[in-house]
Amino acid sequence: MKSLLFFLALSLPFSAFAADVSEKTDKTIRAALVGIPISGIHTSPIQGLYEIQAGDKVYYSDASGRYLISGGHIFDTTNRQDLTAKRLAEINRINWSDLPLQDAIVSGPENGLKMAVFTDPDCPYCKRLEENLKNEKEIRVYTFLFPLAQLHPDAYEKSKSIWCAKDQHQAMVDVMLKDKKLPKATCSTPIDANMKLAEKLNVRGTPTIFAEDGRKYTGGDIKTWLKQGS
Repeated sequence: MKSLLFFLALSLPFSAFAADVSEKTDKTIRAALVGIPISGIHTSPIQGLYEIQAGDKVYYSDASGRYLISGGHIFDTTNRQDLTAKRLAEINRINWSDLPLQDAIVSGPENGLKMAVFTDPDCPYCKRLEENLKNEKEIRVYTFLFPLAQLHPDAYEKSKSIWCAKDQHQAMVDVMLKDKKLPKATCSTPIDANMKLAEKLNVRGTPTIFAEDGRKYTGGDIKTWLKQGS
């Protein structure tokens, strides 16, 4: 019987656990989160964590309103920082010196801001990135060809052909932005090594970008992000 009651309790809608908070807590949270159109504040099953209703959205906050949980990320509303993103950047930081730059296609000025990118020639997001970078004059890019064969069956052979081209970077741009067909590869390539490197660095998708200081890109203006570490 106890097990059945426990199961039924778990099956109840979350609102069954919600209760109104004290007037003091309500005012404190609302004052801290003035930018959110709050329609209701309730307790949650976790002590000290409060449910924030805002239209059809739900957030969670501590009693002070300083720490807000949204989309699986914790935000410091006082300092306007995404604490989860900051922590993920620390966890996913790499050692730049471990990158075999001789296996990358190099473009951009020698004295530019350095970044490494793992790219798939058939990846639409990679193509968008390449479009944005093609006229960039301040970034030194080291591109590791990393075909995701399960998603893009032709990407592996395209990557090999790009690497064997006389002008690798131009060939990559032509394939990605102009859909140019290249001759079949006739040279030794680092593509397989790049795939093993990606696995070692926990690179699961493309494009994946790293700054020279080892940070992994999580969004925003790339040039501004690169300058933050220089």
